[in-house]
Amino acid sequence: MDQEILSKIHLTLYSDIKYLDIVQSVSDSFSAMAGFDEEEVYKVGLSVREAVTNAILHGNKNDPAIPVGLCFQQAGDRLIVKVTDQGEGLDERNLPDPLDPDHLLKPGGRGIFLVKAFMDNVVINTPDGGGTEIVMEKFNKEGEKNED
Repeated sequence: MDQEILSKIHLTLYSDIKYLDIVQSVSDSFSAMAGFDEEEVYKVGLSVREAVTNAILHGNKNDPAIPVGLCFQQAGDRLIVKVTDQGEGLDERNLPDPLDPDHLLKPGGRGIFLVKAFMDNVVINTPDGGGTEIVMEKFNKEGEKNED
């Protein structure tokens, strides 16, 4: 069901980790403005930070000349966040299972796992023009979670 967009912010940032604190601030402010409590603001912020970090490091290969797109939308009872990079695309089937005993002690590889744990809906797309788009949704407590 399409819902009216109540508020929206677009950001374009260079692929540089130094922008993560700004991303975090915008995420926290927008989530709070959309009516989420402190715990949910934290979950959204961590998810956005992970998705943007992946876009910078893995999608755009840490090339500061290649932008990462970030869009926050409040639509009815939900917050929708889109993160896009210009990389080669991401096939979820090729991601290692972070719960596999062989991967438990590895320092990385949990970003998408955490995003899926903290957000209500997560879709990873590879647009026709290339790159990866991660669409994350978080519902207000009175909203319903879609189960696919």
